Amino acid sequence: MDLDKYFVKSELIPAVIQEKSTGEVLMLAYMNRESMQKTFETGYTWFWSRSRQELWNKGATSGNLQKVVEIFSDCDDDTLLITVEQTGAACHTGNHSCFFKKLN
Repeated sequence: MDLDKYFVKSELIPAVIQEKSTGEVLMLAYMNRESMQKTFETGYTWFWSRSRQELWNKGATSGNLQKVVEIFSDCDDDTLLITVEQTGAACHTGNHSCFFKKLN
């Protein structure tokens, strides 16, 4: 698969991660070409850590893996929606989703 069209605007593309069984949005992370390719090759999510400046396989150390079900691109090919089967918590805080802080 030619990934170039996803990286015309930037070296990173945002990826919204959604739990397939519930539709819950779990997290937002960023992918570069290499992490996107590894995601396709392995069937598990890989991202580019902007803070650590390195690739990371979600759940590799915690065991909270994300098995990819489907990957969609938006109409402009500059954002991804990845549906997953989530094992354990998606958030580094231990919460199932990173979106647990309700604003009033």
